[in-house]
Amino acid sequence: MSMQKVLVTGATGRTGSLVLQKLRQHPDEFEAVGFARSPEKAETAFGSTDGFYFGDIADRSALDRALEGCQALVILTSAVPQMKAPPQPGERPEFDFPPGGMPEEVDYRGQMNQIDAAKAAGVDHIVLVGSMGGTDENHPLNRLGNGNILIWKRKAEQYLIDSGIDYTIVRAGGLLDKPGGQRELLVGKHDELLKNPPNGIPTSIPRADVAEVVVRALRENNARNKAFDVISKPEDDPSGVVTTDFAALFDRTTPGL
Repeated sequence: MSMQKVLVTGATGRTGSLVLQKLRQHPDEFEAVGFARSPEKAETAFGSTDGFYFGDIADRSALDRALEGCQALVILTSAVPQMKAPPQPGERPEFDFPPGGMPEEVDYRGQMNQIDAAKAAGVDHIVLVGSMGGTDENHPLNRLGNGNILIWKRKAEQYLIDSGIDYTIVRAGGLLDKPGGQRELLVGKHDELLKNPPNGIPTSIPRADVAEVVVRALRENNARNKAFDVISKPEDDPSGVVTTDFAALFDRTTPGL
């Protein structure tokens, strides 16, 4: 396989930083560059700002510079709700989004901007990391800060599919800060795993396993033009067989939203 230059956006986030680290562990395959807003966060996460571009995903010129010469783009940007204030006993916490950080701006318009910039730069594969739950407009995540975050994410996914660029859409379950490479991964579609989890298992997955799925998707041709949900069996599940054959995993995924 020839060397791929890959831009990872949201590269200082908890999952984005794992993806960038994993790609950089394979310098014979990938030239991995990061895109983020904060040089300080990059310095903290990576010890250096080398191989980073800094800017806002709303700024097309910043994206154009970062995508120059890239064959692939990994989108890991996402709106982040913030708690307004600690709740009183017995009250539910309330959330909002920072100025300029509403899901419509970040998860829809910001992702469209990235897709458009990638298309103009000649990128031939975009891996978009999203979230399960997008088939349910009444999902609790949509009520956070009245942001409709999963609705906007799904609109961006459709925009990517319609763009004509090869896509891989990875809709992760609840993200765990746990070690990767120790679980069996399960893929599905249309939130079926969320509605009917096998044997009632938690619909979650370690961030490190999501990052590994992204890296494998950049390698495996049969991950292209696929969209899927992904969760993991619990680490101690006696029926679990640790996933190592990612080509077989992608064989169980299908095209379209």
